[in-house]
Amino acid sequence: MSIQVSPSTIPNSNAVSLTSTLLDRDGYLTGLLNQVTATKTEGWLQELRQGAANWVRHSTIPTTREEEWRFTDLSSLRKVQFNVETGNFASLQFDILPEAANSRLVFVNGVFAPELSAVTDLPPGIVVSNLAGLSVDEQEGVKQYLAQAEGAQEVFTALNTAGITDAAVVWVKKNVVVETPIHLVFISVAGETATISQPRCLVVAESGSQVMLVEEYVAGKMPTPQEGGVYFTNAVTEIWVGDNAEVSHTRVEQEGVEAFHIGKTAIAQSRDSRYTCHVITLGAKLSRHNLEILQTGEQTQTTLNGLTMVSGKQLADTHSAIALNYPHGISDQLHKCIVGDRAHAVFNGKVLVPKRAQLTNAVQMNRNLLLSSKARVDTKPQLEITADNVKCAHGATVSQLEDDEIFYLQSRGIDENDARKLLINAFAAEVINKIPVPSLREILLNTVNNLKSLTND
Repeated sequence: MSIQVSPSTIPNSNAVSLTSTLLDRDGYLTGLLNQVTATKTEGWLQELRQGAANWVRHSTIPTTREEEWRFTDLSSLRKVQFNVETGNFASLQFDILPEAANSRLVFVNGVFAPELSAVTDLPPGIVVSNLAGLSVDEQEGVKQYLAQAEGAQEVFTALNTAGITDAAVVWVKKNVVVETPIHLVFISVAGETATISQPRCLVVAESGSQVMLVEEYVAGKMPTPQEGGVYFTNAVTEIWVGDNAEVSHTRVEQEGVEAFHIGKTAIAQSRDSRYTCHVITLGAKLSRHNLEILQTGEQTQTTLNGLTMVSGKQLADTHSAIALNYPHGISDQLHKCIVGDRAHAVFNGKVLVPKRAQLTNAVQMNRNLLLSSKARVDTKPQLEITADNVKCAHGATVSQLEDDEIFYLQSRGIDENDARKLLINAFAAEVINKIPVPSLREILLNTVNNLKSLTND
């Protein structure tokens, strides 16, 4: 398969320019780099890592002085010294989806865990493996795509690339339809010291293929639970969607209460392809997800559904960018935030439509529900259009639970607390019910129902 990347790409607003940035004068980023590059690899992978490491050495951690990070203060991250830690976690507990019981890859602290994985129920024409488990020929194919997506020169993405020793790889051959969901589970386990892990995922869907992915980031459940636990997950996923291919992608982030999570999802869509993404953000003390879609051919369809639910003092930041560079592109984005207690949600969504992308149809909506007087949301939906024959719309709303709706439910015999829960669940269900895996829908709906602290003031 050949996927051509257009010279008209996503402006890399998250990147730090080599010519304009300050060096890492306090050495914090260098310390992280030394940790993640301690394990060496060989051949082409080591060359790829070395190039990324050289870039990181001339970069710096973003600050709130930069427009793309002005609502996300990383100073709390910089106060922690992280170490790479691996171990034997065969006793870990996590949710196994019945639909993907035999199509599952599990990584613990960024390291492949074969004893927790199961790949025995897949049709011919699909490869689901860790990078180290691929044949020589399969690795040659991976070289064409790994770390080749737009946005590679962004500090956290480059840091991830500099530390690659393994990766989850899903490769679907031409015209192969995979009806079984592929479950990619990335588990982080807090150690005695703060730990950093860097999961990497590569998905290639060749022309005419279809595949369904569930990508999940969770805190490990041990038989003897550990209290607290600080760790940092720096994740990168690249998805290449070939001509007339279809990828359904669900991403769930439910890290621990003291965790940091920064994720990049980069998608390249070829002609006539269809990509659907459901992003659910529930966990972490501080989380940031950069979702970037690049259209590389005409008549693509992109559907993005997102739900962020935060409480306590959580901060969850979602930045998306859709570059519709060719005619007849369709994109439809809905992102919802439910914010309780003193939590803070951020949404910044860009839709880019240059002059040659005529007859584009793009819709973007951000809806926010505040459950506390101290909850906060910052929203910035953006359309950047220079084409003159398009149909584009965007908007944002911020609201609270309506007293009239609560009163109506109370008049039907439902107490106030249950009435609030019903309204919150209904707001969240619009996104969750679109997830194509029934067992995951049920798990997430139960999770939403059990987040009691959301309504505390």
